[in-house]
Amino acid sequence: MHDGYLVGLIGSGIGPSLSPALHEREAAELGLDYHYRRWDLDDLGEPPSAVGDLLARARAEGYRGLNITHPCKQLVLDHLDEVDADAAALGAVNTVVFDGTRAIGHNTDHSGFARSLQRGLPDVALDRVLLLGAGGAGAAVAHALLGLGAGEVRIVDLDADRAAELADSLPERAVTGGRLDDELGEADGLVHATPTGMAAHPGLPVRAALLRPQMWVADVVYRPLATELVVTARRRGCRVLDGGGMAVFQAVDAFRLFTGLEPNAERMLRHFAELEGAHV
Repeated sequence: MHDGYLVGLIGSGIGPSLSPALHEREAAELGLDYHYRRWDLDDLGEPPSAVGDLLARARAEGYRGLNITHPCKQLVLDHLDEVDADAAALGAVNTVVFDGTRAIGHNTDHSGFARSLQRGLPDVALDRVLLLGAGGAGAAVAHALLGLGAGEVRIVDLDADRAAELADSLPERAVTGGRLDDELGEADGLVHATPTGMAAHPGLPVRAALLRPQMWVADVVYRPLATELVVTARRRGCRVLDGGGMAVFQAVDAFRLFTGLEPNAERMLRHFAELEGAHV
């Protein structure tokens, strides 16, 4: 669309997503005619495997692009004409741009986390970082940490095979971690990238006693922003990064891909804070 932008989000249970409001508010600030719509698989009664059909429908309806979230980030790969290098390395796409007849896949999760960490914890030690969770978010975080110069990223997951598979797909500075208790005793920082702490999955992913004041702790969960991990780590004296920055910066990068324009990231962070009702 030359005189406006029609974009959307495909995923399951995306009703609470803040992406539509974040994108539309920033577009309004820039004077754009911009509409962001949810395509919730649950509401549509469609299985995740329908992502290819939904992609084709969106292109036919004049969409400029789509964000893709759980459970379709891997499934969408088979339905794209091109995938950029970062998304290919991650094996996951969270942003699709329609360029003429071509559907091009990108991943802004890794860049979103990297920018959030640089902004929120700019001077923390990265010699030995423990990554808890080897799924899509974990893969994005691992790539980001290595790109930021982490000395060693040690990956732990309840599924040991999945942790090993992710480590094997990365440069040799990424390795499979050992027992969680032991790893936390040695790590400069912990990045949590599992669903634990989400509204639907409350709880603490590690024992509170293992969170040492010398460590920094980052969570990728942002609904709620004050997860049990964030609250507990802060109480125990750790430097803490909540998941809000990653959520905003992946949206910043997606907005740029959709429009070719540079959004105001600080303004989007402020708007996110208003939407979330908490300080980012």
